[in-house]
Amino acid sequence: MLRRHEIKDQDWERIQGLLPPENTGEGRPSKPNRVMLNGMLWKVKTGAPWRDLPERFGPWKTVYSRFRLWSKDDLFQKIFESLAGDADLQDVSIDSTSCKVHQHAAGAKKGAENAETNQEIGLSRGGRNTKIHTVVDAVGNPIRLFLTPGNIHDCTVAVEVLSGVTLSGSVVLADKAYGTHDIRTYIESQDATFCIPPKSNTANPWECDFYQYKERHVVECFFNKLKQFRGIATRYDKLSRNFLSFAFLASAMILLK
Repeated sequence: MLRRHEIKDQDWERIQGLLPPENTGEGRPSKPNRVMLNGMLWKVKTGAPWRDLPERFGPWKTVYSRFRLWSKDDLFQKIFESLAGDADLQDVSIDSTSCKVHQHAAGAKKGAENAETNQEIGLSRGGRNTKIHTVVDAVGNPIRLFLTPGNIHDCTVAVEVLSGVTLSGSVVLADKAYGTHDIRTYIESQDATFCIPPKSNTANPWECDFYQYKERHVVECFFNKLKQFRGIATRYDKLSRNFLSFAFLASAMILLK
C-alpha cells in the first residue's frame, strides 16, 4: 500500500532507470532503491531528523549512507536534469528565495568541512539563511537551481545562474533587482530578450511590457510548491551539497506531478 510522501508507481517507472543497480548477487543484498528513495522523500517532506525515520524504511543509517553516496555522485541533479530536459523555453523567469537555517545546520566549528563560510550560509538581519536561485520555464517548471549565502545580492550571481540555461530565442523575465547593465548585456549576447522593469532612479530607463511581466508569477508559484517540503523551507543540513541534493529531489517530485 502506497503511504504518504512515497513515490507513485508511474513516477517510479520514469526515474527507476536513472538509479544505480541494486546488489542482488552473492553476499548481503542491498536495500531496494525504491525503499531508500521513499525514506529520503519522507525526510525532506517532513524535515524530521534522520534518526526519526519510520522503521518501514529500515535502519536510518542505511538510508542516510545511501543518500550520501547518491549525493556525492550528483545523482539527484542528474534525475532533475533528465526530467527538466523538455522545458518550454519561450519564456524563462529567474528569482531567488531565502531559506532559514536551523541551529543544527549552523553549529559547525571554524575551519571544519561544514563551516558556515564554506556551506552557503549567510548572516542577515533575519538571521542565518541560504538562498536558492532558480530559473523556471514558461509553465513554471524548474530548469536550474543554484545556492548562495543568504546575504548575497541576486544580481551578483544572475549571469552565473543564467549561464546554465540555453537562452537563445527566449524572453527572460525578472524583477528590478536584475536590471543591471551586465545582466541585460549578457541576455542580449545570448540572442535573447529581457522583460525587466527599470528602477525609478535609472538614468536611461528602457521600455518594459508589464502585461508580459505578469507571467513572472510562475517562479513564485514554484517556490510555493518547493517550500511545501519542510526540509527545504528550513535548512537542517550542515553541508550545502546535501541541502542542494534535497532541493533537486524535491524539484524532481514537482516535475513528476
